[in-house]
Amino acid sequence: MRTHHYSLLFVALLSACGADQDRNAGQDVSETPAAPATEDSAATDTTGADPSSAGTAADDTNTEVQSNPNRDVYFGNLHVHTRWSFDAYINEAWLDPDAAYRWAKGEEISGGEHGKPIKIERPLDWYIVSDHAEYLGALPLMEDPNSPISKHPLAADISGDDPKKSFDAYGKVLDGISYQRVDPILGDKKLARTLWSEVVEIANAHYAPGKFTTMPGYEWTSNPDWRNLHRVVFFRDSAKVPDAPFSALDSSKPEDLWKWMDTQRDSGNDLLAIAHNGNASDGLMFPVDKTFGGSALNQEYAETRMRNEPVYELTQIKGTSETHPALFPNDEFGDFELWDYTLAPTATPPEHKKGGYVREALIRGLKLQSEGNGNPFKYGFIGDSDTHNGASAIEEDNYTGKFGFEIDPKHRLEGPPGVDEKGAKQVRHFSSGGVAAVWAESNTRDGIFEAIKRKETYATSGPRPMVRFFGGFDMAGITLGNADGVKQAYAKGVPMGGDLPAASDKAPTFIVQALKEADGANLDRIQIIKGWVDASGEQQSKIYDVALSGDRKPNADGKIPPVGNTVNEKDATYTNSIGDTQLMATWTDPDFDASQPAFYYARVLQIPTPRWSTYDAARTGLKRPDDLPVSIQERAWTSPIWYTPE
Repeated sequence: MRTHHYSLLFVALLSACGADQDRNAGQDVSETPAAPATEDSAATDTTGADPSSAGTAADDTNTEVQSNPNRDVYFGNLHVHTRWSFDAYINEAWLDPDAAYRWAKGEEISGGEHGKPIKIERPLDWYIVSDHAEYLGALPLMEDPNSPISKHPLAADISGDDPKKSFDAYGKVLDGISYQRVDPILGDKKLARTLWSEVVEIANAHYAPGKFTTMPGYEWTSNPDWRNLHRVVFFRDSAKVPDAPFSALDSSKPEDLWKWMDTQRDSGNDLLAIAHNGNASDGLMFPVDKTFGGSALNQEYAETRMRNEPVYELTQIKGTSETHPALFPNDEFGDFELWDYTLAPTATPPEHKKGGYVREALIRGLKLQSEGNGNPFKYGFIGDSDTHNGASAIEEDNYTGKFGFEIDPKHRLEGPPGVDEKGAKQVRHFSSGGVAAVWAESNTRDGIFEAIKRKETYATSGPRPMVRFFGGFDMAGITLGNADGVKQAYAKGVPMGGDLPAASDKAPTFIVQALKEADGANLDRIQIIKGWVDASGEQQSKIYDVALSGDRKPNADGKIPPVGNTVNEKDATYTNSIGDTQLMATWTDPDFDASQPAFYYARVLQIPTPRWSTYDAARTGLKRPDDLPVSIQERAWTSPIWYTPE
């Protein structure tokens, strides 16, 4: 096993990778983008497979699993790296894909040389290991004297005990990836096919239809000039996966990835991509003019993009890219867990916020569509992890860091030894990671895949509340408190991710329900966020507070009183003496104009709870860094519902 190198290697680690309510408070916040059923939602057999079992081989059929046409919510992660990713290996990851799946199912996993074992507090329903395709699994073979990789000219430096040599060697590997210079040893095609086949086999071994779902996946790691264009790619099943993934060594242009995906689909291999971290793309993720690949923002581009990547990863360890105060200054909750850096080792903020955050892109997509260019940004939402140690540390009070070296809380709060203040700040600004929630008919590959494909998904910043969201023009009398009400909502309306039919002059009505996570924090409020293009062609947005906990009402100035804050920093505790266990609202848009395209999504806020860094400081006696908040308001975001005029 190699020695610790993080003191110098960190500068490169970022490059890869109460009472029920039905209230309509009617509060809104106007804003315009700046210019240039139960509490335990897993009660329907959505817990992980038996953690005492490492999983058994399974085919891709779902005939023995009962389906629910009203759908259940299943929580998971698909953005997961292990020591088989080149950057994770360099930064002390010790879990391989098999151990990662076992962790997600609830098994306690050894901490290896790091000591303390790790275990998720509540197992996930589904999990996809998606290691970087570039030199997938190659670097760990440097430890095997029987592998040709151990004879690589850089192996001694990467696996040795000289951190400067290791950093320099890693820099050479990364530079080659960024500019498609394929290393003939690390990039050996026969090795790539062998290791990819092992990825598929391990995913199959842990697939237990109805209990725990896996799918083969990987990450395509485009990194032009340290700007993030990464995508996770995953496959519906394992029957027809390609011999090897399409990686950024093949091309760094998203258009080329989509072309390859279309070719795969034409041959009967169903797959999807999910983009992430637009906040670190410096405006490239949601291009304003031409794309990085040189395409015009036209109908063909829009159709190709949406066919291949219908859902966007809204939040993860490297921050939340819903919105930014520079774009929407009137959003009082718009500064949540911002990680304002590119992937460069210089801790440089991106120059362009426009093009990096999804709310602005959603509105601009409406504008493009109204001009006849299609909508390339018609995204549903998920949250995810981007862990680089195999275990998605999504639980704020059970955080173990993004990278292996962060297993030590001192390194999380103060930075690894030898790292300058800028680098240490990037580490402590990492979030705990998010969760992908999908409303599926069954916990199977087909069920999870189809839910993501139709965008019936929502993102959370880590907790697992149950959130429903429906819209329609004939929703009177429908409640979501029983199966019949849900059935009516599907029959008379559309769920999150859906499209409203064109209307003449009737305003749409939306029904939203949120139940807190079992043993989790109470809820503060539900907001509906609307974006539209007005009669003058201008892009607009507004935030409506549609359900509030307690008896709060808007003040004379129209503002909502805060829910309060019970967090005790000293011992990192809070109480559920404020907020409600569930919130519901039936809300009709008071500003609807049938001639104007629009979208709506719900944002559910919890009461304040301690941030992971507050837990770390309380447990270790270390000082909480002044630039970190004591508490945060965790949240969920539903996929939008769209309205398009005739």
